Amino acid sequence: MKKSKFSDSQILAILKQHDAGVPVSELAREHGVSTALIYQWRSKYGGMDASMMKEMKELRAENARLKKMYAEERLKAEIRQEALEGKY
Repeated sequence: MKKSKFSDSQILAILKQHDAGVPVSELAREHGVSTALIYQWRSKYGGMDASMMKEMKELRAENARLKKMYAEERLKAEIRQEALEGKY
């Protein structure tokens, strides 16, 4: 996944400016991003503070690790099952 050029605190600061009444088009121009990206950030991070944002990222990373671990174990189980059935 592509790494954002904005840190969590920068994203939250931009969203707070938007909450304060600064138009999205002006924020986009000022920070060099598209208006769609600001709306994506708002839908993803709206109403969060820095600690909640950090916790969400940690949970997503853990979830990705667990999904990978499950996929590897499932593949091993399928290989074992095929070996027991005599396909190899």
